[in-house]
Amino acid sequence: MKKVYSAKDSLMVGHVKNVLATFGIRCVIRNLELSAAAGELSPIDCWPELWVVDDEELAAATAILKKTLAPLESVKKPWRCRGCGEEVEGQFSECWQCGLGRQQSDAPRTTGGPLASSHRNG
Repeated sequence: MKKVYSAKDSLMVGHVKNVLATFGIRCVIRNLELSAAAGELSPIDCWPELWVVDDEELAAATAILKKTLAPLESVKKPWRCRGCGEEVEGQFSECWQCGLGRQQSDAPRTTGGPLASSHRNG
């Protein structure tokens, strides 16, 4: 067995275990109850750990986790709504001002955008 992941939050370790399980990679969680030893041991040594059962699956598990845990590009960068021109923070999928979805906003714009007629009339 090889350790593939460790985190302070046991829910996150459980989530990562479930992600790997969807790819058929068997894992076990260790140190789940070790938080009571914090103080006697360093806190990071008490964090829950996720271990891959089959050593040969370590590389695949590491690649999956790298992709899964990487910040999403869409969350990093703000985007501009094509409907109203508002700048929207990257974590949002719809414009807070006019309600146009990010995917619609990223699509090629036709004459005036989908809300142009409602803006003209007032």
